[in-house]
Amino acid sequence: MTGDRDPIDSSQRAFFGRKKGHPLRARQIELFEDLLPKLSFDFSKPAPADLASLFPHQPETLRLEIGFGGAEHLIAQALAHLDAGFIGADGFLNAVGKALIAIDDNDLENVRLHHGDASELIDWLPAGAFTRIDLLYPDPWPKRRQWKRRFIQDDTLVRLARILKPGGELRFATDIASYGSYALARIMRSPDFIWTAEVADDWRKPWAGWSRTRYEAKAIREGRTPNYFIFRKK
Repeated sequence: MTGDRDPIDSSQRAFFGRKKGHPLRARQIELFEDLLPKLSFDFSKPAPADLASLFPHQPETLRLEIGFGGAEHLIAQALAHLDAGFIGADGFLNAVGKALIAIDDNDLENVRLHHGDASELIDWLPAGAFTRIDLLYPDPWPKRRQWKRRFIQDDTLVRLARILKPGGELRFATDIASYGSYALARIMRSPDFIWTAEVADDWRKPWAGWSRTRYEAKAIREGRTPNYFIFRKK
């Protein structure tokens, strides 16, 4: 671990990644036009002080997933916790397309989406809105010169702590050991978070209610070992 602080490149930490992959299917294009506008946010207006007002059922518990990929975890959690409200953010066109299909197929009313850089959403959201933030298998940017692009940085942790309730949790999963160490170094020096693990199995095994993603299944097939971290806001 290093005691050096991370340089802050700008006031916002971009969530780097691909913007699009294969062409969208016809139904996904239709849902981008018809459904996504109903699930998105109007950043030209201030966020509501009570974020639950954005959902028809006024949930008491709100969760944010940053970079939801194939949306397997986001949708599984939304189905398992219909009384909660979920916000998913991803800048990858095809990821949002998959999420829209799943939301439509399951008639989910407890999910809102942001298609774009999560950084913009984070800084728009009201303070203390969430009980949990999930960051699952973000791009590890393995080369040292790329580490400034990793999402977990000193300044990002400050911004995530702002939108978490006291006692709220930041959950982070990675199959890249160097990213796990890198994240822990920054959490351990953060004044806002504590690592909740007491024994090795607390980070070697998935937390209760874990929903496996296609990415995780691929990582395990290829011999990489996932780790699962829970950090609590002080």
